[in-house]
Amino acid sequence: MAVRSIRVFGDPVLKSSCAVITTIDAGTHALVQDLLDTVELPGRAGVAAPQIGVGVRAFSYNIDGDIGYVLNPTLVEVRGEPELIGEGCLSVPGLWHDTPRYPWAKAVGIDLEGNEVVLEGEGLLAQALQHETDHLDGMLYLDRLTPLTRRAAMREVRESDWF
Repeated sequence: MAVRSIRVFGDPVLKSSCAVITTIDAGTHALVQDLLDTVELPGRAGVAAPQIGVGVRAFSYNIDGDIGYVLNPTLVEVRGEPELIGEGCLSVPGLWHDTPRYPWAKAVGIDLEGNEVVLEGEGLLAQALQHETDHLDGMLYLDRLTPLTRRAAMREVRESDWF
């Protein structure tokens, strides 16, 4: 279908909880293809539907060349103690901050045929699962930062050329 433009910080769709997908139709198929096309670009680990302006629970991922998607994902389990991991976001371009994330995560959802999809792992996959499901709940990684780091990040946002 198409590589879609990314919505940036300040767009209300990024701060809204997303709706559950109740019907899988041609529109859902087109959305998934757009998510896959959009995440294939270099340097992208994941794209959530709200980042392309669609307020439904879906995201695509691109982890070490493994590209896929999940509909109606729920983060069902995390393990370990949160660790500060360098993180950025396509919706907050140019910023990079240490963000507390669990070292292991598991998300469960469905595919276009309604079959269960289970994604679990550590490292970048765990980080992406947490980051993308946050998007679906109306959260940005900035919301996870410590107060001092968040204050500095918000100053960077205000001073950026895209804001």
